[in-house]
Amino acid sequence: MATTRHSVKRDAILNNLKMRKDHPTADMVYADIRKEYPNISLGTVYRNLTFLVDHGDAMKVICGDDETHFDGNTSPHYHFKCLDCGELIDLDIPDGDKAEQIFSRPIEGFAGKVYTHSTMFFGQCELCAKKAEKKAKQTKVS
Repeated sequence: MATTRHSVKRDAILNNLKMRKDHPTADMVYADIRKEYPNISLGTVYRNLTFLVDHGDAMKVICGDDETHFDGNTSPHYHFKCLDCGELIDLDIPDGDKAEQIFSRPIEGFAGKVYTHSTMFFGQCELCAKKAEKKAKQTKVS
């Protein structure tokens, strides 16, 4: 088994992901990491993000906006995408881990193995919902 070389830049990328809650794209991570490592390339950031995902230290979040987002929180959780402002939010669903238990059992009619799942919720975030409500009230008054 080949050993993986320690990388200071990879550690910086992982720390950046773990400190964030905004589920950044590779370009967003790159913009941040360049502040500390001005000579780092976007390719290096992509390769390290892929490495982190492949080794379970980060996860990809696909939410239908033609961008791949990354998350440093690898514990089972769900995501919400606001269709108005585009914000991607972690959802804390108390019984959410029950879905993981479902997939640990065999699924009738399916001979393969499910290792994980992804659920994405779409709608309006709290701020956008309040803006829409305010706009609707103003429209009724006019």
